[in-house]
Amino acid sequence: MSSSSISTSGALVLYVATRKGAWTLTARADRREWAIDGPHFLGHIVHHMVLDPRDGHTLVVAARTGHLGPTVFHSADAGRNWKEASRPPAFRKAAEGEKGLVVNQVFWLTPGHASEPGVWWAGTSPQGLFRSPDGGETWDTVSGFNDHPMRQKWVGLDEGTPDGAKLHSILIDPRDPRHMYIGMSDGGVFESIDQGADWKPLNAGCRADFMPDPYPEYGHDTHCVAMPALDPDLLYQQNHCGLYRMRRAEERWERIGDNMPREIGDIGFPVVVHPREPDTAWTFPMDGTEVWPRVSPEGKPAVYVTRDGGKTFTRLDRGLPRSQAWFTVLRQAMTADARDPVGVYFGTTAGEVWASDDEGDSWTCIARHLPQIYAVEAAELNR
Repeated sequence: MSSSSISTSGALVLYVATRKGAWTLTARADRREWAIDGPHFLGHIVHHMVLDPRDGHTLVVAARTGHLGPTVFHSADAGRNWKEASRPPAFRKAAEGEKGLVVNQVFWLTPGHASEPGVWWAGTSPQGLFRSPDGGETWDTVSGFNDHPMRQKWVGLDEGTPDGAKLHSILIDPRDPRHMYIGMSDGGVFESIDQGADWKPLNAGCRADFMPDPYPEYGHDTHCVAMPALDPDLLYQQNHCGLYRMRRAEERWERIGDNMPREIGDIGFPVVVHPREPDTAWTFPMDGTEVWPRVSPEGKPAVYVTRDGGKTFTRLDRGLPRSQAWFTVLRQAMTADARDPVGVYFGTTAGEVWASDDEGDSWTCIARHLPQIYAVEAAELNR
């Protein structure tokens, strides 16, 4: 499945998932120069590629292959050798006369809690939740969501985005493996306090302009949800209808996107939180007019950052194209490392990877001419 093994060691690596395979970008010590390696899984759709931060060498890939369909690959040696899951995510077999669900995409991957080595979670399209106890080799349906009596009402038509609704943004509370959040592009944000055995909507205050009731209990189009590592009682959400922030105890989303420049708006896909400063977050707005062209506003791309929890935003565009740059950034395609100063990275629908080693103040293009980029993940590789 790979033109060559991934051969980085003890380094900062960007894992880049695209419509036609995957690439890695490895930084030199100063993060000014990057070495590119790939393609891996050439020709296959790679939705997500994630390194396990608990061991620094387990690598898991969510892919849709031409002959195997949607599946998962895993590597115990950071990509030198690969193995396909012996039991990929799959919904339970439907009873006779019942309309069943079939996984079309394995879309999102999240390593489990630090206390549960080997555990992984996956989100799919149609919207489903799956768990692996063994590093991605076998996957079990999470019946507490997939067979929940309210699932069909929660997800509606289960269509959402143009290529199918997706369950994404699987977040595990670092204090408690039983406390989880998920986001759905046709449903909204949901919370579990029993490791997925039961779920409840968490959408109060969040608009859904496309619904008869603009403030429904569920049915929202959540694009991405992020949790600060040092403040897990705080959540950020980029939504089809704006940029939001929630203090969990308040149980209500606040539209901090109202503080974005009006000519730019607050519509986009990704939101990334600073690893040490919970009130600092970056987003990449796109044209949110009625046409929804999914491009940078006026072809002038920029990252916006808040450093005060959403009260104010600053435009960060030094080094980015000034005009005629009609790309955007998808929900998994923006990330940050944990170094000081923090490095921020994004991949575009035009196949470029951009990097900042000064927390977004300036940008450099470190890869061009790749296929459409679906996801970018930064990780420290250890062997």
